[in-house]
Amino acid sequence: MCVPGCHAVLHERLNRRSFFKGSAALAVTAAAATTTTREAAARTANVFHRVVDLSQTLTPDFPTYIPDWALQIEQLTNFAENGFNARRYTMVEHCGTHIDAPIHFSADGMTADEIPLDDLVLPLVVIDVRAQAAENPDYQLTPDDLADWESKFGTIPEGACIAMNSGWAGKAPGEGFANRDDEGVMHFPGFHVEATKMLMDDRAAIGMASDTLSLDHGASSTFDTHYAWLPSGRWGIECIAGLDDVPPAGATIVVAAPKIAGGTGGNCRIMALV
Repeated sequence: MCVPGCHAVLHERLNRRSFFKGSAALAVTAAAATTTTREAAARTANVFHRVVDLSQTLTPDFPTYIPDWALQIEQLTNFAENGFNARRYTMVEHCGTHIDAPIHFSADGMTADEIPLDDLVLPLVVIDVRAQAAENPDYQLTPDDLADWESKFGTIPEGACIAMNSGWAGKAPGEGFANRDDEGVMHFPGFHVEATKMLMDDRAAIGMASDTLSLDHGASSTFDTHYAWLPSGRWGIECIAGLDDVPPAGATIVVAAPKIAGGTGGNCRIMALV
């Protein structure tokens, strides 16, 4: 499927369409002439030089939003006795670095296996709120944070995934990641619902990613961001990692979402092409 010499130039020459569909690169102008704005953005050529892992390593002690949801592992066979290794994993869909499908917070939204592949490979926008989160663990990413990003890097592209880098990923898997107080209330950053609405109504974003346990801030009891974002047909990523190694603009996120029928989400291997 690869032309002679492609192994040597893979990271230099392939755009997203040729990388994932094995076809030749398409001119952006030609794509824009025959597709919608969103489809054209998804096919914009993106040369990349390295791949960044955006996933946390999932272990039984990795924090979960509900403590009983933690991963459990059972060794079914071992090489010494059986000649091969096999293990059984028991976990809730929303565990570790995972995707929230639209149906997670809606009655009849798309399930994880129904999300179009074109919606899982998107321009990546990284909003840095580490300074704000260091002062206030309950910080919520605001429209002002989005405007500040745009003042430096231009308008957020349509069809993008917006990721919040609050610095929280580095706290995992310790107790500071969930950051529960004496009453069990969690304290970590999230997206403010007004920023969420801006991304939906004014920027036509498709994906949202948080480096914490939730798209909403930890102390939320109403889940305003979840209820605004997911029922609109969009997806979210929680517990994303590696954002310190990704530029604020110009990268592409690739979400390897599970294809399990009816899934409300699922653990993912996520990467950025930079």
